[in-house]
Amino acid sequence: MTANWFLGVPVDTARWLAPLARSAPAGVRVFHPADVHMTVAFLGPVSDEAAQRAWATVPRYASHAIEASLGKLAAMGNPRRPSALSVLVEQGHDELCALIAALRAPAWEAAGARADDRPALPHITIARPSRAASDVERRAALEWALAQPPIDARIALTEIVLFTWSTDRSERQFRAVETRKL
Repeated sequence: MTANWFLGVPVDTARWLAPLARSAPAGVRVFHPADVHMTVAFLGPVSDEAAQRAWATVPRYASHAIEASLGKLAAMGNPRRPSALSVLVEQGHDELCALIAALRAPAWEAAGARADDRPALPHITIARPSRAASDVERRAALEWALAQPPIDARIALTEIVLFTWSTDRSERQFRAVETRKL
């Protein structure tokens, strides 16, 4: 199976992820803190060479660190069977939409990846229902996420990274291949 690749912005979770992880119900797999990121362009299962071509498009975009504030948790994916629990970005939303819009189309084209015509939605996935979660556990996960108060944390987004799957996914899901300052 070919690994998935994506461009993402790492997120510092030091002040806010641990309490959420402790309160997560059974059937929820909370990401390792080093895996938490905001996806800019999902490339999918492309070759290493295609991912590097996508990465080569990043220097064309001039940016700077982006200050953001975090809000509520939301379910992402199919409304009947959400695949991700994500923190929505409040302050910094428009700047992050611009970053995503500027980078993803050139990256998809360079990698030969399938484009996604949905509008940019800056969000930070922190957890997923486990694949083996029962319907009851999935419902509990959704109820837990929606019951959480806003995260109320400020973060600085300072880097963009080319990510792929970790070689050992038992603890970490992703690994950074290339990094560049925003």
